[in-house]
Amino acid sequence: MGRWEPDAEGRLREAAMGLFVEMGYDETTVADIAERAGLTPRTFFRHFADKREVLFNGSERLQQAMVDALAAAPADCSAIDAVAAALDASSAFFASNREFARRRHAVIAASAELSERELIKLAALSAALAQALRGRGTPEPDASLAAEAGIAVFRVAFALWVKKAEKRSFGEIVGASLGRLRALASS
Repeated sequence: MGRWEPDAEGRLREAAMGLFVEMGYDETTVADIAERAGLTPRTFFRHFADKREVLFNGSERLQQAMVDALAAAPADCSAIDAVAAALDASSAFFASNREFARRRHAVIAASAELSERELIKLAALSAALAQALRGRGTPEPDASLAAEAGIAVFRVAFALWVKKAEKRSFGEIVGASLGRLRALASS
């Protein structure tokens, strides 16, 4: 495939993921990724700051979509219902490309460094949701509790969604997980 072919970012992402699965994250270099994609390392760095960003690129967009959905929830809804709106918005990010998400999940789980980065991203997402809840008038500690509960639902739903045998959509799993959380809280 020529270097001028379209979707260099997508080609780099697919090449990286394939190599991360085959060789391991630590053993894969940017040069390896670029070569497999039929591109140059320089082109790689036009799209990604480093090889970690292949895995974490887009988390800012996800966070913004979730915060925007939370902020747009009806003013009279509870904090957990506002978080549910944010979780619903996250479903659009996981509507397709489940196989890529499965491979990404496996690569991250196999690396302490990447797992730590994932936890940092989730902590930042929780903080952003809590801030948005405070902006809606939810006091502390309720804002932080609701945001952390939402992240727990997100993590559990994602772990279920990437299982090979799972057929439900991410949104369906989020809804079921949120329902289970509500049932646990009321018992």
